[in-house]
Amino acid sequence: MFLQTGFRVSNGHKIILSLVALVLFNILLVIVFGDRGLVEVSRLKGERDRLRQDNRELAEKNLALRREIERLRSDPAYIEHIARQELGMIGRDEVIVRFNTPENKGPGTKKKETRP
Repeated sequence: MFLQTGFRVSNGHKIILSLVALVLFNILLVIVFGDRGLVEVSRLKGERDRLRQDNRELAEKNLALRREIERLRSDPAYIEHIARQELGMIGRDEVIVRFNTPENKGPGTKKKETRP
């Protein structure tokens, strides 16, 4: 039950259609896998998103550092806190008191000797 239209494809037309199909297939390959193809565009979009995230994180760190700089310039209590915590400094009228730990009780305790 096929309808015949009387249209016959000559060998020349078959060759031309094959060439056109081959050219279209090559264009499709270039579009997908070429230097600026879909695969490369997808990779670049992923890299762009990663760089944007890195920029956001760096901007947050930068803001935190600016705030800390401002506190160090204007807040004496913060400066004292940093000096005590990071530099181990003490105040002028303060005295350091050290207590013996249980393993270091005094002259009567024996220390374990360890030899290599």
